[in-house]
Amino acid sequence: MWPIDESAGAEPANWKGWPEGKDFALVLTHDVESDRGVEHCLELADLEQKHGMQSAFYFVGDRYEFPPVLLDQLIERGAEIGVHGLVHDGKLFKTRSIFEQRASQINNLLRTWNAVGFRAPSMIRDLQWIGELEIEYDCSTFDTDPFEPQPEAAGTIFPYFVTSESNENRYVELPYTLSQDLTLMVLLQEGTIDTWKKKLTWIAERGGMALIITHPDYMAFNGNACSYDQYPVELYEELLLHIKEAYRDAYWPALPRDVASYWKSTQGGAG
Repeated sequence: MWPIDESAGAEPANWKGWPEGKDFALVLTHDVESDRGVEHCLELADLEQKHGMQSAFYFVGDRYEFPPVLLDQLIERGAEIGVHGLVHDGKLFKTRSIFEQRASQINNLLRTWNAVGFRAPSMIRDLQWIGELEIEYDCSTFDTDPFEPQPEAAGTIFPYFVTSESNENRYVELPYTLSQDLTLMVLLQEGTIDTWKKKLTWIAERGGMALIITHPDYMAFNGNACSYDQYPVELYEELLLHIKEAYRDAYWPALPRDVASYWKSTQGGAG
């Protein structure tokens, strides 16, 4: 069931299709997990801009420092900013007291950064508690990924609604559907984009959402030699070129907030 779970390709009830009749949605996202990642954010955004693409960057609130101007510079390049937890230690949902303390600070970050999206560190999540954050969408799940520490899958390549029982907040959940670069390039040492290409073909055929998580932390830029936990950024660029060439005019390039807004406007009456 990895990288493809056939059952995850089923269309949602009352599905209206993507804007302008596009075959599938393309959503590029990045988690920034260290100082090294911070250093490469603008390079990554410039690379995407060169190919006419935009993405979302999710920052950890209290793990590293970065100049506030960085967020403005990314936004100037068309990027979206989101919150990737507070300290990235996997303990956000360990107890209610921990969550409530950190949730207050996460909500402050959401307001300060004018962000509407959240992703849980290490994809360790409680979707009910996440609904207590001041968000329009969350992206802490996946259609299928047995390599994650909390491997229970969403089982769909489409967005879906989640309602928090505590406050009845209804938000959009955006599962990632293309494997993380950390899994493919660092842990499995694949060295090619074949798995991405195979899964993308399957998603496009079923009209789903191709949402990927990559990390500037694990990319080697400017031809620099890769350390044990890096891969050449050229592999990611190869994926962007493949998408442009193989699926020209067939996909809807969207930021996560745009997908969430579209889902609410077209599927708002659905379950």
